[in-house]
Amino acid sequence: MSLQTTDPVADLLTRIRNAVMVGKNEIRVPSSKLKVTIAKELQKAKYLTGVKIESAKPRDILVVTINEPGANSTITEITRLSKPGRRVYVSATDIPWIKSGRGMVLISTSKGVIPGHVAYKQGLGGELLLKIY
Repeated sequence: MSLQTTDPVADLLTRIRNAVMVGKNEIRVPSSKLKVTIAKELQKAKYLTGVKIESAKPRDILVVTINEPGANSTITEITRLSKPGRRVYVSATDIPWIKSGRGMVLISTSKGVIPGHVAYKQGLGGELLLKIY
């Protein structure tokens, strides 16, 4: 298996989406700072149950627990918004509102990767990474 992908964030989201569809409760992906940050933000928002990093060579492994065994996933849809070929940037006033507040977007801002509602309150814009509900 190759450790390099063109879009590592899209790879993470696709693995999560596929695991939810087939009923798996855990995935393992090559780790990076951005992937860990995204996974931890999704865990804070209660879309994921657990996030941990295992040491390995040549790269650490990110272990994402989607849900407890036997429980249903809280993720209905997870989509990458900004892609390597077409970046999507928004100002603080243009941050999308997903499913009347039941979903959320993650935005990469100058203060790091934060949920859309937090960016709106802080008056920060940035690159739209993903939407989830």
